[in-house]
This record gives sequence, structure tokens and C-alpha cells, in this order.
Amino acid sequence: MALLELTDKGLYCAAGDFYIDPWRAVDRAVLTHAHADHARYGSRFYLAHRSSASVLRLRLGKDIPLQTLGYNEPLYLQGVRVSLHPAGHIPGSAQVRVECKGEVWVASGDYKLRYDGLSPAFEPVRCHHFITESTFGLPLFRFPPQAQVFQDIHQWWEQNRREGFSTVLFAYSLGKAQRLIKHLNPAGEPMFVHSAIRQTNQALQADGWDIPELPLPSEGKKEDLKGALVLAPPSAARGTWLKAFGPARLATASGWMALRGARRRQALDRGFLLSDHADWDELHQAIEASEAAHIWVTHGYRELFVRHLQDLGYEASVLETPFAGEEAEADA
Repeated sequence: MALLELTDKGLYCAAGDFYIDPWRAVDRAVLTHAHADHARYGSRFYLAHRSSASVLRLRLGKDIPLQTLGYNEPLYLQGVRVSLHPAGHIPGSAQVRVECKGEVWVASGDYKLRYDGLSPAFEPVRCHHFITESTFGLPLFRFPPQAQVFQDIHQWWEQNRREGFSTVLFAYSLGKAQRLIKHLNPAGEPMFVHSAIRQTNQALQADGWDIPELPLPSEGKKEDLKGALVLAPPSAARGTWLKAFGPARLATASGWMALRGARRRQALDRGFLLSDHADWDELHQAIEASEAAHIWVTHGYRELFVRHLQDLGYEASVLETPFAGEEAEADA
């Protein structure tokens, strides 16, 4: 029997009697991070990184039974050593390292290798079995330096301001939004946030993250909104919420902007290539750094990526899960 096995409830460790990111309610859930496809409601007990505690309670309920750990801090569950290690994905995200009788597995959850200036940088963890995502597991997904992306966003915002438009930028409320705030608002330029982003910011602030307090659009005058940047989750694009801004130009920040026609299909004025997931090159770097004998691939282009890894000489297999990668936060 393998140390970790896939069941109808999720990835299960029988020796320690716990699940990692289960998609159904279980007795004991170890979570990699708070995104909706990895953190589900209803389990009797949760374990996660301590800097994700408040945002997990925001999303799953303030009274959830939650134990937290720091990075590299071991916990033994029925003799199985469990520890959390930086994944670089979003604030509080972690890879889960599981060790028993000399066998080591690492469930990476979602991750990226490039340091974003907000979340602790990804740390490779050596193991025998490495479970990797493949959200962007195709060669066309090679992301530019984030400094270049932020410069492009800022220049576009300035252009819109000169021409009398508000700028609405869609970004997931947990992770992407805070990254944009950190890099686009250093001088306190006029910026507003959707209520979902403000609630998330407040939860992260409670866990010690340095996120500035930004107003809601309803708290500003119409003349304040003209020329301002407004951050909103993608779901806000489908309601009447946008009508409050008058003339506005719309954009999104997403890894999917690498696909031809993605911006046009969403009726956007601009698309910016920014992701909280590993791109093609980063996936290879993480897999090589793990030194794992077996690679398990979940969500994204998993079948294609597994065949590619096998062609490179890796022992690789598909791991069927409902994780959704960059699409998971669209309606959280």
C-alpha cells in the first residue's frame, strides 16, 4: 500500500488517517491553501499554515476546528511526520510533506517558483513521490517577468486616466488581488477594491500580512472613481456592479491571457499575463529539484504533461482530482 492513495474523498494517508485537500467532508483534512478547490467546507478537523487561519475562517466559517503550523514545523499524526513548506502560490500556501518509515511524499498543491514580493518563496523539498499541478503544462505558457507586467498595467492605467476612463482590473480575490495592490499602490494612487477583496484583505491583515486598507467604490465620489483603478473578482464582470463607474476600460490579470482569443472572448479591452501558478519552465524546475522517483500530475494538462515527462525519462502518472487551478477562484 502506498503512503498516499487516491479515494473518492481525496488523497488519503491511511497510516496517519488524514486527507490532503479533500473534496468531500472528512474527519481530518490537511490543507495546502485556502482557494475554493482545495479548501472545502464540512470536515471535522483542519490543519493548515498559521498565516492562512483567518482567511480559512472567512471562507469556511469562523468556528471551524483549525490547527495551524509554521513552515518546517513537524507534527506527528499516528506516527506519520507531517510538515508544511512554502509553495510560493498565495499568502499562507504550503506544500505538504508526508514521511513514514523512510518513505517521503510531497503534495505541492498549487505553486509558483518566481518570488512575487508577497508570499514566501517556493522551497523545493526532496522526496520519493512528488505530486505536481499542471495548470499551465504546455510550452506556450511561459510568463514574462512580473515587473514588466506591473509596468504595463500602470502605463495602461495612466493612459486611461488621461483619456477620462476608470480602469477596472479583474483578479482573484485571494492571492492575485493582494499581489497587484502591493505592486501598483506603493505611492497611494487612487485605488478601490470590490467588497470580496476587502474582506479577504482584512482576513490577511489579521494574520499579519501587510496589506493596505483600500476603500470600496461606494465610499468614493464619482469624480474620485474617474481615473482610478478598481480591483474586482472575475465574477463581478457579469453583474450590474460595473455601471457605477461610468466610462471604464476593462482588463484581467491571468495566466490564461497566453491563449489566443482569451481577451476577446471575455469582451475585455486588455489582458495581462500574470499568474500565481508555475509556468512551463517552472514546472520542470520544481520536478527536477524534488529529485523524486515518481511524479504524479494533477489538474490542468495532466495527460499531455505526463506523456511529456515520460518522454523525458521520468516515471510519471496522472492523478485524477477535481482541482481547477487558475479557474478555481472565479466565483469564490
